[in-house]
Amino acid sequence: MKNIFLIFTILILLASCKENISKKSIRVNDILELNSAITKATPGDNIILSNGIWKDAAINFYALGTKEKPITITAETPGKVFLEGNSFLHLGGEYLSVSGLYFRNGHSPNSSIIRFMISEDTVANNCKISNTVIKNFNKPNRYNNDRWIELYGKNNSFDHNYISGKSNDGETLRVFFTGNQHINNHHQITNNYFGPRPRKGGPRGETIRIGDSKTRFSPGYVNVSDNYFDACNGEVEIISDKTNFNSFKNNIFYKSEGSLVLRHSSYATVNGNIFIGGDESEFYGGIRVVNAGHLITNNYFYKIKGKEFRSPLAIMNGIPMTPLNRYLQVSDIVVAFNTWIDCTSPWQIGIGQNIESASVLPISEIRSAPPIRSILANNIIYNTEVDNTPFINHSEIDGILFKNNIIDNNGSAYSEYDVLQNADLNMEKINDWLYAPIDSKEGMINQVYNGFDFEKIDKDVFGAMRNNKNSIGAINSISKAKNFIIDKKTYGPNWFSVEETDYESKIIKATSAKGELADKIKQAHSGDIIELTDVLYQIKKPLIINKNITLRSKNATTKSQLTFTGKNDSVAFQMNPYGTITLEGIKINGATNKIAFSPLQENMSAAYNLNLQNCELNNFGFILKAYKGSFANTITLKNSTFKNCINGIVLAADEKGDYNAEMIQVEYCEFENIEKNVVNFYRGGYDESTIGGHLSIFNSSFNNCGQYEKTKILLNTKGIINVYLSDNTFKNNAIDYVALLWGEKNNHHKNNILINSGKIKVEEQQKLKILY
Repeated sequence: MKNIFLIFTILILLASCKENISKKSIRVNDILELNSAITKATPGDNIILSNGIWKDAAINFYALGTKEKPITITAETPGKVFLEGNSFLHLGGEYLSVSGLYFRNGHSPNSSIIRFMISEDTVANNCKISNTVIKNFNKPNRYNNDRWIELYGKNNSFDHNYISGKSNDGETLRVFFTGNQHINNHHQITNNYFGPRPRKGGPRGETIRIGDSKTRFSPGYVNVSDNYFDACNGEVEIISDKTNFNSFKNNIFYKSEGSLVLRHSSYATVNGNIFIGGDESEFYGGIRVVNAGHLITNNYFYKIKGKEFRSPLAIMNGIPMTPLNRYLQVSDIVVAFNTWIDCTSPWQIGIGQNIESASVLPISEIRSAPPIRSILANNIIYNTEVDNTPFINHSEIDGILFKNNIIDNNGSAYSEYDVLQNADLNMEKINDWLYAPIDSKEGMINQVYNGFDFEKIDKDVFGAMRNNKNSIGAINSISKAKNFIIDKKTYGPNWFSVEETDYESKIIKATSAKGELADKIKQAHSGDIIELTDVLYQIKKPLIINKNITLRSKNATTKSQLTFTGKNDSVAFQMNPYGTITLEGIKINGATNKIAFSPLQENMSAAYNLNLQNCELNNFGFILKAYKGSFANTITLKNSTFKNCINGIVLAADEKGDYNAEMIQVEYCEFENIEKNVVNFYRGGYDESTIGGHLSIFNSSFNNCGQYEKTKILLNTKGIINVYLSDNTFKNNAIDYVALLWGEKNNHHKNNILINSGKIKVEEQQKLKILY
């Protein structure tokens, strides 16, 4: 008996040793040790990366784990393993897991940073990336294309990661469908924090793209749920869905200038998402619908102000016999139990209808097919201020059944098209963005339309059951709504804070002593104010602007004067990536062979900003000279004068629909004796994926300009979508046209005075290169 017990004990010990051996941890200190550990890894192994900076770490993680015993790579301390320089992580094999890494201060030398594939023959399946950060890991030139995350294979997971700051060409995350081994993939993209993606100034700036036009018939079953999208402003499509049977549930879209777009997909489920906008931007978007069979339910929209393609609900027209990469007619969709609060024209049907443009577009571009066989039912529109156009019909609506949709338009009855029923709703404001109907046993809000399969819509936006007592709108229980909070800590890595530390600006004094101003700029913290204490400053070398800096005269009455005496063709203010310069009350003098402001000619990986207030600029070859690949998010000129320059504001671009500045605002300014290129804001070719450039010129004067302008156009805005010219004076400008405006787009002029300056011409249709 003792022998049997001894044998049994030995067997247990051997099994335990075997398990411990199979679940060993291997600590590695450099890439050579890591590669060796990966080569030797067996199921259950945990490879630990030592804390510190891993420079130029090219990680190809190929191994074969099992469901019960995955092979893992983890940081010694999550967030303390920094991958910098030319680093990347590519996975291939089965049941692999990586967590705790931080990509910063560099860029991938390949097409991606994280890729679930090493080669076409080495694909990752059942693998996971989590608790990882990628921040500002951009290509040096923003025109160079990459995707930060590429998903291939099947059953892979990307969860609890923080992704922020992609400014170069290409989607942030893309799911690929390049063969049978990649379709029906059931990937999980959950609980991530997709932090700010700046405006890109052209197409190919989605945060998530699933498939492409060639995979529009492929089944995906991708799950994009419980993510936070914060200021994802890359282009009009935050999410571009281009395969079928995908789910988008319980995501938060916070002040993002784009939409969740069902671009080439069919049979998507869009449920329980919250879209939070505000009054500060007219580009916040909602849901745009193309194709067939979508179920759009329980979504909540607050102050979504976008128009047309960015409308809170944009249901598009399609193209008859559409090419693969264009727009299929909308059919068989259900939009039910949603709520729109203080949104601008929240329902827009037939978006993209462009029959009027038939003379300048090929037949394959004419979107003339309205939605068919679709239902909009049990929805609420609630406004605290009257909206005169809560519903806009761009085409035909006969193919849509409207049932039991309620509008409370702040006491103003709305009856056009007979699609909404007026009601006086009792709504409680729960927080800054959340309004919920107070529970009631009677009233129009309880008159729910029961359509086919509507019983399957069994929960509201906050998870409250609908079975026993159902009501119209996204919220079925005010108690559930009152208990709901957005906790940013539940998104992204548990070790990383998304909250930026507030910085209190300091005022730094700078005299005119040789080199002192440049030194003060170099030493300043982003956000600081440098005050010029003297009257005259000689600047012999370019001032490098790579942070947010304000320069202002100490004496507002007597402006400090900067005279730039650098080399020929050099620039006074050299704008670097992330550079923002604000000049207040300063005179800037140069020479005709010098440039006042210019970004780098190469490696402008991120945008810059330029802001002049109450300034004077004289005698430069260029006021602003931009280069291909550079991008200004905002250029603001107010109460300033620009005189005796050869060129004005020159923004170069190429033929891919890109452009070099997003927002240009000129107010109460004077331009005098600018010989050519007074404003040259150009976009060669266009699509509808971006804001499209925005130029506003108000209450300004242009005198004796354009005498050497070859185009004979004072303000060149070819291809720019948004142009506003109002209350300006144009006098003695030697040109034929002040501007040629694109009337069919958002180009407008009013109250301008033209004296010996040609005219403003509006062309309703402009023939431009289509970028598809």
